[in-house]
Amino acid sequence: MADNDNPTPSFEQALSELEALVESLEHGEMTLEESLKSFERGVELTRACQQSLKAAEQKVRILAQKNNEAELESFDGNE
Repeated sequence: MADNDNPTPSFEQALSELEALVESLEHGEMTLEESLKSFERGVELTRACQQSLKAAEQKVRILAQKNNEAELESFDGNE
């Protein structure tokens, strides 16, 4: 359910707005209605971020395939 009043932001814009929404929700000073609207917007922003990351990953894979010598390695955040 896309809202025409909220066009798809860039990854950076979506992430920044999402962080602000989370901070607002954590303060707990919103009404239930406001919290639900913020949560719904947060879901939209999360999906937009996921799509952006998926598109970026696909581009990296395509570029890596063009250069057969380069191998992709899994990223392990524990290192």
